[in-house]
Amino acid sequence: MDTDLKALALVCSLKASPAESSSELIARQVLDELAGHGVTGESVRVVDHDVRPGVEDDMGGGDEWPAILEKVRAADVLVLATPTWLGNPSSIAQRVLERLDAQLSATDDEDRPAMFGKVAVVAVVGNEDGAHKIVADLFQGLNDIGFTIPAQGCTYWNGEAMNPVDYLDLDETPSAVASTNSTAAANAAHLARLLRGAQYPAG
Repeated sequence: MDTDLKALALVCSLKASPAESSSELIARQVLDELAGHGVTGESVRVVDHDVRPGVEDDMGGGDEWPAILEKVRAADVLVLATPTWLGNPSSIAQRVLERLDAQLSATDDEDRPAMFGKVAVVAVVGNEDGAHKIVADLFQGLNDIGFTIPAQGCTYWNGEAMNPVDYLDLDETPSAVASTNSTAAANAAHLARLLRGAQYPAG
């Protein structure tokens, strides 16, 4: 098993560190599952950084997105984790997609889109409905940018509607969520290895 695959989790919580975050928790659970398949990973809580609005690689004025983008470029697997707000992904998750939009015009040494060959999975938490729509929206954006989505490449937890309990408040991870985390990670690692060995053809 190759052990040089890398994963990056971009956690799109609205809570800055060191506040506890359900999105951070589920992202780290997916990273732990990926580690079991020889994929080393790290997590970045995006709100901790001054990521400016815009659709360029560097918006200037102290923009901290370029450093995060370098981590994305170095990763084989991207884990995008977001809470659910009003049935939608967080504004931070939307900003991440907007900043990644610049990669549509970036290419590798063989003129392929820069994100070709990278795998993306999505993790969603919330005590309201909306996970399926959020996953669909994020998958579409990530795929447009050039990421490849594995089979069953998402995981989520929805709490009971109008109940203040969050994912991080649970005494243990529900078995269905744990199983889904495992499947998403296994399929992501498998696909990343396949793409590492057989990249998409150059245009």
